[in-house]
Amino acid sequence: MIVEIQVLPFPPGTEKAHYAHVEAAIAVIQASGLTYEVGPLGTSIQGAPDALWALMRAVHEATLADGATAVVSVIKVEQTASPATQPTIESLTGKFRS
Repeated sequence: MIVEIQVLPFPPGTEKAHYAHVEAAIAVIQASGLTYEVGPLGTSIQGAPDALWALMRAVHEATLADGATAVVSVIKVEQTASPATQPTIESLTGKFRS
């Protein structure tokens, strides 16, 4: 399964670290051990469904734990019926990398 999550915390960070709450969310993804790719408007992650559903909640909540007063998370999910044919980040975007 692949997910893409974009967190929109309010505020996005602090006066000294403008995107600190967003970076707290990315740190949770980095610590997960799953394959991920940070993009300018969201982060794509691949892995087993149970791990990804739990991770999306943890990423969302990380912004609040870091001091945001509110957060909206935008989530996209791609999954196939067959575990043998799950998409990967590489299979979807590899040919576009230089």
